[in-house]
Amino acid sequence: MFTSVLMIEKALTSADVDFVTTLHGDEGVTFQVLLQPRGEQADRLLRAIDDVALGELDDAVREGETPEGEEAKTTGERALEVSLQALRAAGHVAEGRLIENHPLDALRAMVQEAGADEVIVLTDPHYVEEFFHRDWASRARHKVGVPVLKLFSHSKA
Repeated sequence: MFTSVLMIEKALTSADVDFVTTLHGDEGVTFQVLLQPRGEQADRLLRAIDDVALGELDDAVREGETPEGEEAKTTGERALEVSLQALRAAGHVAEGRLIENHPLDALRAMVQEAGADEVIVLTDPHYVEEFFHRDWASRARHKVGVPVLKLFSHSKA
């Protein structure tokens, strides 16, 4: 059985589930999902710049509405449960947890606990962070000891 740690920031869409569950063909995959709610991941300015870079001006204006703190945690718990159910419905074993602090430390710990074969980072584009190699995938490559695959979400959840 192949074990993937899947690091996400929002609920998986059906397209995302299809994408990650077909990466290894017919091989059985167990998913360990880590979700850090978007409100906790980056400050509003960086998110707004990313929205502008994507031409999503309406989203940039609404960045102040992004849940943060306890509200983000509640939203994150629902997104995690939806994602786990979708992976299980696709015929895979899936467990997960929310990341509350230090996402890369949580990722490294999960990789070690699960004996993971790879990490998949599935997020929306974060151009500012990616340009400076401060995004999760770029930083994880130096910390986790397994291959790290960076993928972009197929659509908005």
